[in-house]
Amino acid sequence: MKQQVHFVTLATADLDAARAFYRDGLGWEPHLDVPGEILFFQIAPGLLLGLFDAEKFDRDLGGHAGVTGTTGTAGVTLAHNVEDRARVASTVRAMVDAGASVLKEPQEGEFGGVFHAHVKDPNGVVWEIAHNPGWRVDEDGNVVLA
Repeated sequence: MKQQVHFVTLATADLDAARAFYRDGLGWEPHLDVPGEILFFQIAPGLLLGLFDAEKFDRDLGGHAGVTGTTGTAGVTLAHNVEDRARVASTVRAMVDAGASVLKEPQEGEFGGVFHAHVKDPNGVVWEIAHNPGWRVDEDGNVVLA
């Protein structure tokens, strides 16, 4: 198996709230929007973020792998790295204006030299907004961590 991921799919209790947050609030352009079912956004070359209606997500799993309910996420963050510390604060404000709630105000991280904040979207997805001077993407699209 190649070391790659093409879809990150999250069970979403309120697909309309997700649409309002990401499309209307943040201005993201849907790649595919199937009302009442799933909403996809292209978030990187070859990578889609899928927001899948939780009830349909659960049915799709068919009760396999010990999964009994998938509403909400736990132990997962989506991270968005920005150019500088000021952009951390402005991105958090934009997300709050779109309907997110702040879990951690912009501040120094406990490790790694990162300055970051955490916000939660209307469906409970936790985002880390960060400025990490040791993180970059090279010309070939590879992440470089210093």
